[in-house]
Amino acid sequence: MSTASVVAPASLMKTRKAKAPDPTVTDPALVRRAVKAAALGNAMEWFDFGVYSYIAVTLGKVFFPSGNPTAQLLSTFGAFAAAFLVRPLGGMVFGPLGDRVGRQKVLAVTMIMMAAGTFAIGLIPSYATIGVGAPILLLVARLVQGFSTGGEYAGASTFIAEYAPDKRRGFLGSWLEFGTLAGYIGGAGLVTIMTALLSTDDLTSWGWRIPFLIAGPMGIIGLYLRMRLEETPAFAAEAEKAENNRPKTPLREMVTGQWRALLLCVGLVLVFNVTDYMLLSYMPSYLTGQLHYDETHGLLVVLGVMAVMMIAQPFVGALTDRVGRRPVIATGCAGFLLLSVPALLLIREGSLLAVALGMGALGMLLVCFTASMPSALPALFPTKVRYGSLSIGFNVSVSLFGGTTPLVVTALIGATGNMMMPAYYMMAAAVIGGFAVWRMTESAGRPLPGSAPSVAGRHAE
Repeated sequence: MSTASVVAPASLMKTRKAKAPDPTVTDPALVRRAVKAAALGNAMEWFDFGVYSYIAVTLGKVFFPSGNPTAQLLSTFGAFAAAFLVRPLGGMVFGPLGDRVGRQKVLAVTMIMMAAGTFAIGLIPSYATIGVGAPILLLVARLVQGFSTGGEYAGASTFIAEYAPDKRRGFLGSWLEFGTLAGYIGGAGLVTIMTALLSTDDLTSWGWRIPFLIAGPMGIIGLYLRMRLEETPAFAAEAEKAENNRPKTPLREMVTGQWRALLLCVGLVLVFNVTDYMLLSYMPSYLTGQLHYDETHGLLVVLGVMAVMMIAQPFVGALTDRVGRRPVIATGCAGFLLLSVPALLLIREGSLLAVALGMGALGMLLVCFTASMPSALPALFPTKVRYGSLSIGFNVSVSLFGGTTPLVVTALIGATGNMMMPAYYMMAAAVIGGFAVWRMTESAGRPLPGSAPSVAGRHAE
């Protein structure tokens, strides 16, 4: 038999190589369940952040020795920032584990740990009761929270991205940050109501515990929802290719093998989280502590801004599916570069209208990031290392630049006396984020790297 009779023509071989894998047809009901379960975990994480940020002055009185109020606030934000130091460790543990055993199992574990850490804070005795043991226990609880959240955002965004149809990934991913805003509004709103209804003594003696204790029931609900989920189609396909005997991907390969994508991830997360924590975590304390703004009115303004952001979130997410992630993120970077100073000057003017306009401008610019990042970040990495690499890049950036924002900006204002430091800090972050956007590849409407195309089922809404 001649060789020509058994060797396929070169043109046929090229055709076979170019043939795309069969698309994954998503089940709309499963997609909705996945989005709800992932968003609830993010909501619980940010419920805690909202409570902690809005009640920071009270926590300083409860857990740290009396004295300089600024020193108490710095100590409170220091404990807040400490949790971010262990986030990369959590990412290095939970991320690779999620690539090896599955996303769903790891997300169930992170839910349990987050709820336990937050619930524990509500049980810690005050400094007046047990002395130095109080801030130590607070720090331990924050470290548990930080370790668990090291696997939360990357896992939740990966979970939604791998379930979502390619053409609706931006819209569906935006609901993850909708959960963030809902949780933050829930936590901050509860503190606002308590501040209005309770006396300062009651809030300091027992009232501050209530928001943290609510995390227990929330965690049980979230765990129930996550345990009912199935594994993502992308991960299931990856496991099937290896005949359920997937080799471990070394942690080193998740870093060195993805170094370019990791650098882009760090840059994107930097601008996302510096602006996020500046607006949602630091500004309430800035309004009351630095500008001596009426506490209740300041809290209500920030809550109103977040409510408007929630409404805009899914619409901007859908916009990223039509025009792309890059143009929307680039708009946010340009906006923060050009408008941070004018917005902060409005806020410093002090009237309710001026503060609302300044905060509203920053909030709408932030939506450019909150609506885009849950779909843009998972698309930087292939399926086999997506959870692990994204966890490492995301948490390193958040730890160094995001969670430290309140502490760094408070210290900079104290050292320089310059009340415009928040604006300059956001502008610097916007420059770095803009460079990352320039270097990233557009992912809207395209399959995730290493995954088959994904299309919506017939009954998708």
